[in-house]
Amino acid sequence: MVPAPPLRSWLPGLIALGAMWGASFLFIKIAVGDLHPLWIAASRLVFGGLVLGLILLVRRRGLPTDPRAWLVNGFVGIVGCALPFALFAFAGERIPSLLSGLWNSTTPLVVLPLAVLVFRTEPFTLRRLLGLLLGLTGSLVILGVWNLAGGAYDLVGQLMCLAASACYGISTAFTRRYVSSRREPPVVAATVQMITGAVVAVPLALIVAGVPTPGPGALAAAVALGALGTGLGFLLNLRNIAMLGASAAASVTYLVPVFATLLGVVVLHEQLNWHQILGGIIVLLGVGVAQSATRHSTTPTIRRSRQEHP
Repeated sequence: MVPAPPLRSWLPGLIALGAMWGASFLFIKIAVGDLHPLWIAASRLVFGGLVLGLILLVRRRGLPTDPRAWLVNGFVGIVGCALPFALFAFAGERIPSLLSGLWNSTTPLVVLPLAVLVFRTEPFTLRRLLGLLLGLTGSLVILGVWNLAGGAYDLVGQLMCLAASACYGISTAFTRRYVSSRREPPVVAATVQMITGAVVAVPLALIVAGVPTPGPGALAAAVALGALGTGLGFLLNLRNIAMLGASAAASVTYLVPVFATLLGVVVLHEQLNWHQILGGIIVLLGVGVAQSATRHSTTPTIRRSRQEHP
């Protein structure tokens, strides 16, 4: 049995990734004051792609020549990158950054039913069902379904965040089924995803919003969002997965809304209602219950796919 790595070797990286991804919502909020949301999405793809492209050059790796590699990664680039990046940016015009961070934590709850029912890469257990129901309950609490007409925050903005998280969920489940089994290294696949996403996002931003003229603050936020949150953040996530395994590395899900909330309160002086704090806690509890199902093989199985993964 391989011994667990010491705490000091992986904890700083996990915290740093949570901070990077949590700060993404702060950068979006800063940039959206001077940049069209479509340009925020496009710049995130461009700067993230530049970082990953430089890494490919240093490692002397080329882009794939297999058309299927571009097809499957292109789907992820559009559905898992360009579309949710734009939705979170549009939401940034309507709701506080820390609320966007809370909605981002619902992504694992979207992955689960897709992985079980659509892509059939995982079995469905009672524990996972409980986690899914808890997460759904938390989402309704965040939304404040009992008071939608008089809610403190924009309903459309929150639904945009929910749709963006759903895009991440679809992309994650699709990646597990069609991308992870391919022979391209993850950094190569991610670079292809950035390129294909940018090919769609940049022309669309030009058509809809014209040539951007951002101020220094918005430009710096856009660069940080792409280079740190997308480019370097991806590489740090790969390091965490290599050291801890995918399930343990996914615990960064719990840190992202914490950092998003702290930065929103301290830097932007944002506030949350009680039900949004409570809903976020319930969502994270649901995510924890659902993820822990992979470590409880004795849990009764509700639906078992033909291709099970340990």
